[in-house]
Amino acid sequence: MRKLLPLALVSLSALTLGGCMSMPQDGRNAMATTTSLAYFPKKTQTQTLLNQLPAPQRPVAIAVYGFTDQTGQFKPSEQGQTLSRAVTQGASSMLVKALQDAGNRGWFTVVERERLDNLLKERQIIGEMRKRYLGEQEVDPQALPALLFAGVLLEGGIVGYDTNTVTGGAGAAFLGIGARTEYRQDTVTVYLRAVSVRTGEVLANITTSKTIASQAIGANAFKFVAFRELLEVEAGITSNEPDQVALQQAIEKAVYGLVLEGVELDLWRFEDMVAAQPLLAAYRAERDGKYDASDIQKALKRAGSLTALTVVDGEPLEDKQRDGS
Repeated sequence: MRKLLPLALVSLSALTLGGCMSMPQDGRNAMATTTSLAYFPKKTQTQTLLNQLPAPQRPVAIAVYGFTDQTGQFKPSEQGQTLSRAVTQGASSMLVKALQDAGNRGWFTVVERERLDNLLKERQIIGEMRKRYLGEQEVDPQALPALLFAGVLLEGGIVGYDTNTVTGGAGAAFLGIGARTEYRQDTVTVYLRAVSVRTGEVLANITTSKTIASQAIGANAFKFVAFRELLEVEAGITSNEPDQVALQQAIEKAVYGLVLEGVELDLWRFEDMVAAQPLLAAYRAERDGKYDASDIQKALKRAGSLTALTVVDGEPLEDKQRDGS
């Protein structure tokens, strides 16, 4: 029996490796058969808030030249500091996507500025081609109209990435059987400000944060199955919230806050200001610390949409939604 056990383990390992690395006869598929398929990520909670924003009185032309990582932090490693950044360098793309998600592309007209040199080169090529083949001395404005200009410029960036803001764990064992859990929390913070292109005045600024949770759960057991023979079993799983998704939610929350803060400051307006009053009241309550994000989310689930929210001063938010007032 003892001689058969190593042989069985070797056979099982060979079958496992063979199943993972199997490929068709043409040899074109070198990927493991267990590779998952590409997918479209699900909508985040903040993305849903942006989509449900009521329509504006008129769209706002806005430009983003860059939304950079201002933390200067590198990704930690057990072997020491690495050259990889702690957060993604694609925050500008996330910001443009969040601006387009506001009101289902109804709130902002986003003009390309991050790669403006590429855009200008392509327009120059079009002008040269029309001059050469069509004999145009001046480019036809109908064929190549002037670029759109933005009335508002967005600036800011990722201003903070704090690791191990909360750590903890627990474990217990009895008669060779034990279990343990560990928890860690990081925090990413973004800052966003709107600047008037005409005057250079800073019109509004928003700061938002998002926690990044990591959790590990494991169990182990050991038992003597025979004299001087110890059987030990260990299993566990670790769950890490993606940093990119957390940063995306922080940026989307900043855009959501910028829209409502701009309405509050009379920089722009909703098409129906009367219907948007409960939404503005809920934003003020969250901004001023009267409610937190979880309270707003619970109320939103009960109401069904942002425009269906109702807020009455002096009452707990859950009681208002429960009463339907």
